[in-house]
Amino acid sequence: MDNITHSIIGFGVGEVVHRSLPAEADPLSQRVRHRLLLVACALASNFPDLDLFLTKLLPDPLGYLLNHRGHTHTVLWALPQALLLAALLWLCWPSARALLRSSRPARLGLALSVGIGLALHLLMDFTNSYGVHPWYPFDGRWLYGDMVFIIEPLFWVAIGVPMALIMRWRWLRMAGLLALFAALVFFAARGYLGWESFAALLAIGAVCGFAQWRAGEQGRGGLLLALGVSVAFIAVQSVASHAGRARIEAELQHADPSSRVLDVAMTAFPSQPLCWAYVSIQGNGVQYRLQRGVMSLADVMCPAGLREVTQTVSGSVQELRALKAHNCHVDAWLRFGRMPIVLDGVLSDYRFATTPRGNFTSLPVAEQAPCPQGVPAWGYPRADLF
Repeated sequence: MDNITHSIIGFGVGEVVHRSLPAEADPLSQRVRHRLLLVACALASNFPDLDLFLTKLLPDPLGYLLNHRGHTHTVLWALPQALLLAALLWLCWPSARALLRSSRPARLGLALSVGIGLALHLLMDFTNSYGVHPWYPFDGRWLYGDMVFIIEPLFWVAIGVPMALIMRWRWLRMAGLLALFAALVFFAARGYLGWESFAALLAIGAVCGFAQWRAGEQGRGGLLLALGVSVAFIAVQSVASHAGRARIEAELQHADPSSRVLDVAMTAFPSQPLCWAYVSIQGNGVQYRLQRGVMSLADVMCPAGLREVTQTVSGSVQELRALKAHNCHVDAWLRFGRMPIVLDGVLSDYRFATTPRGNFTSLPVAEQAPCPQGVPAWGYPRADLF
């Protein structure tokens, strides 16, 4: 997910944790704990993305592909990250340090905020089609949720509206609500968000905001409703993704019974469970074929900004095997590539063929020296081709 989404979710969960604990002995301590838990959960919800500083350890594009969503996105590394973040907060925040020495609820709240924040980062990253490998080194396989668009405004609205309404200053509340509304208008105007989804998001925001207003100054009803709506949305997306994948697989198999469908990567449209972009791969042991397109689960018009013309490209299994065996850069790249294709001497992942800034996965297949060192041992997503 994008870091705005990670931050909004972190702030919302931190607020719920704070409001679920017994109050501190005095108002000053209560304010310090409030700020501490919000900051801790928001930071924890972004902390694993510090692996972006490791992308220069390998040549482009391998550094980004293999080190982002790398070791810091594993369960094994969650504990040292939690301890590091807690230590930084302890060392850099004197008033929080004093509170943590004297208050058991504050210590519990900090542990919950950091632990939940880190877990939510891995879970939210799992929901899209980019993938994570959380069980490394015990299991290096990539896991793909294929459920939620990487920038999902539903989380912004459902959680952001209650959070805006509980802000201390009126001007800040208004600024937060206006910023959310402006973001929705921008996405809809650019064709990334359908106007029906726009209206539904406004309704969701209004309901969650009203629930928070009814809950009172110290209530958490709107926030809990927002988190419930978010979980329900992910569940709906999961069901829709599985239904869409099954339909695409059936159509591909019917069109070419001699080839086996190896995988279908599903990418959701923002706040629209009925619209999906997909990239499929099927092969017969000699050739493999990649197809990308858009499908709708019902008779609806998908937003224009993300619609694609169906395109198909083909590759040679023998060529890919030979490149893996004799080109160490290609071998390293294949630890990331889910939909590999070689076109005009360039290896790339077909999932990202139409990104606005070009395909960031592109790697020239001409032999390069020296071989990259320190390549993580992630599993090969397309081991079924080798």
